[in-house]
Amino acid sequence: SGSPAASGAAMQAAMLRVKLRHLPADNARRRAIAAIYDGELRHVGKPATAAGATHVYHQYVIRHRHRDGLRQRLKAMGVATNVHYPMPVHLQPAYAGRVALGPRACKATEALMPEILSLPMFPELTDERARKVVQAIHSCIQLLH
Repeated sequence: SGSPAASGAAMQAAMLRVKLRHLPADNARRRAIAAIYDGELRHVGKPATAAGATHVYHQYVIRHRHRDGLRQRLKAMGVATNVHYPMPVHLQPAYAGRVALGPRACKATEALMPEILSLPMFPELTDERARKVVQAIHSCIQLLH
């Protein structure tokens, strides 16, 4: 009989095998949601995709100068958001002394950190719900200005 850790790893591997079968469809669905956001969002910075690249939109991150106010208003309207990276990677404690950068070497990254916000992005999100997220953002931004 295997150890609990080994059987946990085997269970995780079995689950991932099933999930991997759905990955192409899940990525296509995320791209469809991103197309709604791209086409309908205004007054926010939106993600860009390099020419010749295909984005899978694990996250859909926007920028807005009043990020925290926007986030609070969206929460009050029932729209969950997240700040996945509240601190730039090069300033994370795990990288202290490991990254050969000066304290302000990534000025643009540091300047943008207080503006970034991740919107709902998961394959089960319906087009209708994605459009409601867009409408909520537009309503909130009008109140913030």
